[in-house]
Amino acid sequence: MSDNIQDVISHLQRFSWPDYLVFVSMLLLCIFIGIYFGFMQKTISESDYLMGGRNMMVFPIALSLVASFISGITLLGLPTEVYSYGIQYVYVSGGVILMGFVMGLVYLPVFHDLCITSTYEYLENRFDRRLRMFGSIMFVIMNVGYLPIVIYVPALAFNQVTGMNIHVITPIVCIVCVFYTCVGGLKAVVWTDVVQTFSMFGALVLVAIKGSINLGGPRVVFEDAWNTDRIEGPEFDINPTIRHTIWSQVIGGFFYWLQTNAVSQNMIQRYLALPTLRAGRQALWIFVLGVIVLMFLCSYNGLLIYATYKHCDPLTTKLAKARDQLLPLFVMDILKDLPGLSGLFIAGVFSAALSSLSTCLNSMSAVVLEDFFKPFTKKPLSTRAVDWIMRTVVVGVGVLCVALVYVVEKMGTVLQLTMSLEAITNGPLLGIFSIGILLPWINGNAALCGGVVGVFVMSWISLHAQWAIASGSLKFEHKLTSIDQCDYQFENPLIAASNTTSSETHESAFGLYRISYMWYTFVGAFVTVAVASLCTWIWGGNDPASVDPKLLTPYIRNKFHRTEKSKDCQLNRAPVQENESAL
Repeated sequence: MSDNIQDVISHLQRFSWPDYLVFVSMLLLCIFIGIYFGFMQKTISESDYLMGGRNMMVFPIALSLVASFISGITLLGLPTEVYSYGIQYVYVSGGVILMGFVMGLVYLPVFHDLCITSTYEYLENRFDRRLRMFGSIMFVIMNVGYLPIVIYVPALAFNQVTGMNIHVITPIVCIVCVFYTCVGGLKAVVWTDVVQTFSMFGALVLVAIKGSINLGGPRVVFEDAWNTDRIEGPEFDINPTIRHTIWSQVIGGFFYWLQTNAVSQNMIQRYLALPTLRAGRQALWIFVLGVIVLMFLCSYNGLLIYATYKHCDPLTTKLAKARDQLLPLFVMDILKDLPGLSGLFIAGVFSAALSSLSTCLNSMSAVVLEDFFKPFTKKPLSTRAVDWIMRTVVVGVGVLCVALVYVVEKMGTVLQLTMSLEAITNGPLLGIFSIGILLPWINGNAALCGGVVGVFVMSWISLHAQWAIASGSLKFEHKLTSIDQCDYQFENPLIAASNTTSSETHESAFGLYRISYMWYTFVGAFVTVAVASLCTWIWGGNDPASVDPKLLTPYIRNKFHRTEKSKDCQLNRAPVQENESAL
């Protein structure tokens, strides 16, 4: 006689004391790292707190870049993406590699030569204070909307494996993160990221090995994926409304990753913590390699989940109540007889969340201090005032994130709307920075006009697109699933939906709303640059020779200026203590 679905859920929610021990040990290790850098290796200056003294080592920074970008959303969302739609998303790795070349040759040299703390300082130097405030406000809006999701998604995973209320675990995790970020500054954030990166990779490898062994090896996984078209070649159709094509993944993915890596405060702050441009480029390519390996691991686990549940889809039966709970469900299923390993996986998921959260908190403190306080104070801030501002921002944003988790939980469309918000700001910001670095004849008035129009256009497109998806007027084809061999009872089986693929429904959605989300950053950047160029043609622009050559990428500055070889930031800063340099 088959079990009831509630009995199955209760059986899988067996988080044993070794699992809790592993999970708590990860949190305690993060606390210890914060104590070490905050008290034993006491942070002595603003530069140390925000930039690690600009003398960090390459490998820890590279791992921190990986951990900062890969959140729990990626660890849990990408396997579900592959489970539902196949491996088309994986071709974005081509865009990641292309981003590495452009970032290292075009954008990174400019920021490194300027030795700035806030990325948005560049916009004031190149244009005016209005552009700096525009960029900073866009950054704050994006992060305030994004951070609650960062902690909510892994809390869902913890709820799946333990049954614990998400509002119990999220404050605990936030308190730990706020503590080590507030006390230890960037060094504590980077070194906890190192630990958390190994935890993430270890958790994914563990799941891949154990799940493959249970099925009889990777060959079974790939055969099942091949038979259901989850493994397929790139789609070369140039239609921009197709969700994933080789063009949207490589070209659209390139622009998305370029914005995230080349002009985002969260990432640039780490590159500028390195002493030389060469070190920054080394960290960049380690980051590219690490992200690609992690994406392939997540994708394989998505295929592994399908091979395990090919005859009983947990999403249809509601064994997994939310899509982001699919991987945790799978982990508890295959690791239930091995105490401690489930705890290791959940620790890995929360490691991803902690690294993203701590990165954003540290970056927010830098932006608020540099862009919202220093430009508006007549006298230089005292060391005590600077410390108070930086740490207050970390604590305040952490508290706000915990509160907004209630909003994310109660409003089901908030997750989609927040991801749309990211697209709304990313494209225009990339456009403005690219104008500054590559187009010296465009002035601040034109760039601001382009940025405002870009934000308006992307708000219109992305929010309407999300409404079309939520209302059902825009649907996307998913791969075959089945519930024909479930060994437990469940209510309201959607047999017709689970045994056939859904078809794309485009007739009732306006053309622009059907554009693949992978093109959003490109569209936002293109609109911004196009409008700014039009404004320059109508009202005039700069004399390119009047722009400070340090504000232009080397290829452009060499065309309009003859400049001396750039110097590394470490030559222009005060020496740090020997024991800190060793770190």
